[in-house]
Amino acid sequence: MNNDHTVLIVEDDPSVRNLIATTLRSHGYEYRTASGGTEAVNLASEGECDIMLLDLGLPDLDGMDVIRRIRQWSRMPIIVISARIADVSKVSALDEGADDYLTKPFSVEELLARIRVTQRRLETPGQEQDTESVFINGGLRIDYAAGCAYVDGEELHLTPTEYRILCLLAKNVGRVLTHTYLTQEIWGSSWDNDIASLRVHLATLRKKLEKDTGSPQYIQTHVGVGYRMMRID
Repeated sequence: MNNDHTVLIVEDDPSVRNLIATTLRSHGYEYRTASGGTEAVNLASEGECDIMLLDLGLPDLDGMDVIRRIRQWSRMPIIVISARIADVSKVSALDEGADDYLTKPFSVEELLARIRVTQRRLETPGQEQDTESVFINGGLRIDYAAGCAYVDGEELHLTPTEYRILCLLAKNVGRVLTHTYLTQEIWGSSWDNDIASLRVHLATLRKKLEKDTGSPQYIQTHVGVGYRMMRID
């Protein structure tokens, strides 16, 4: 794979920032660095970076605010790298528009795998489209060509990863998709972090999709196995 995407490293800890920079450099990536949120937003606005690696605990501007500001004008993929391991932090970051969430400490191999998956998305932006341009299931409507989803006529404001999960389930409606299958399709791997991230993404997707998350209509959980989109007559 061509490593011609420039990565913006946003990290205030010099040792972590240097580790990531050294890793990227040794694998042929171009990168830029920022130690604070304001600097990160300014660098992102220049349009020279393709992927952001974002720490949430920044000295001047919280990482959540960085995501909010960038999502006002850019769909640049944002991979959060944070020591905040609570699900509420992951849910908040993904709700604001982050594409992925990696918890510290992390392995170099896992970080590179996440970046490679993100690169593939950038290189094949039309991959989600299908021969059938519109999927309808009950009140759910997915317009693959437009990359939009609606429930009862209301557009769902989904993150790119939530949309990918929804499309995978829709294209396999009625079938149980295992955790391993979903994580392989979305991130290209099945690390423990991937399974945890999948659970968080499904929780945020359900909040947007289901009227009653306690009695989900569209996405059924098969405990210990995976998820299935139910066919609605």
